Amino acid sequence: MPTRSEILARAARLRMNFEAAGAQAVEPPLLQPAETLLDLYGEDIRARAYITSDALRGEQMLRPDFTVPVVQMHMRQGADPARYTYSGEVFRRQEHDPDRANEYVQVGYEVFDRADPAGADAEVFALIALQLRGLPLRAATGDIGILMAAVEGLNTTDKRKSALMRHIWRPRRFRSLLERYAGRGTVPESRKKLLSTEGPLSGSAPAIGKRRAAEVDARVELLRADAAMPPISEHELLALEALMAVRETIPYAIEQMRDIAVDLPQILPALDRLEARSAAMKARGIDVDSLDFEASYGRTSMEYYDGFVFGFYAETQPGLPPVASGGRYDALTRQLGQGDEIPAVGGVLRPDLMLMLEEAQS
Repeated sequence: MPTRSEILARAARLRMNFEAAGAQAVEPPLLQPAETLLDLYGEDIRARAYITSDALRGEQMLRPDFTVPVVQMHMRQGADPARYTYSGEVFRRQEHDPDRANEYVQVGYEVFDRADPAGADAEVFALIALQLRGLPLRAATGDIGILMAAVEGLNTTDKRKSALMRHIWRPRRFRSLLERYAGRGTVPESRKKLLSTEGPLSGSAPAIGKRRAAEVDARVELLRADAAMPPISEHELLALEALMAVRETIPYAIEQMRDIAVDLPQILPALDRLEARSAAMKARGIDVDSLDFEASYGRTSMEYYDGFVFGFYAETQPGLPPVASGGRYDALTRQLGQGDEIPAVGGVLRPDLMLMLEEAQS
């Protein structure tokens, strides 16, 4: 196992490489306001973060990643365009796998640039791939924006599309909602009984829980209205399922998705962006013809990404977390920018895992 001093030395070298590429070094505080992270991720983040409290500052979290504080810093005072790098510890609670680290060093590179998003995607991917050269890694890529575009263009209600968008990063819940909106699933008897009622339900039974009567009645009314809506069409559903199943090298994946776009034309602009990114990658020497693309990649662990996503995985040790990962997060700059926004993409590396793989090779 690599020692802490070896890990820190490798982290320093990686950060120097990113500085040489034009990045400004930044060091966000270890303690981050919990309110911001809870607003972004909801209460789910509590299961993954170390939380403490302060009499003056309220709830604080030990830094679960660098991207959110770097975006906040940039949106307050950053130049345009800008490139940043950082290295330091991040903290993740582990409740199920004692072998996974709950504290580790992360090194990152972030680009904020309006001029050429495809070029910025290729820049980040190529620069991180360069740091990993010689290691036995498999690269995986995807694009959350394609699936988001498919959902946004469905011929159904805005409320249904909004619910599906919220759960894109929870595949099982997303699938369950799709089945329900398409009329495929069996409606539970309790739901049938509820939908058969009319008028307000508050006052008909003892009130249990924290929801007010008006909230309960409003929720029931929404369920009734949704049940009265026509289902998502079968051809749209089949096309969406085919899209989520795409897993090929980039050229063949684009070809498959162009065929699917006959039934989901709303994804065409996102496919154009994918082609532009592929051309930019090829111009930087990336072997795009053999690079894997998975339309559903990133849906379980990359919640703030809304476009290009990527990861590098150890071929000889499939149980290891990704050695490097990243992607595009334009929407995050919108959420944290108080009205401002800027296209942004970045990635992080794990120097400890890099050293472990080098030891295994020797």
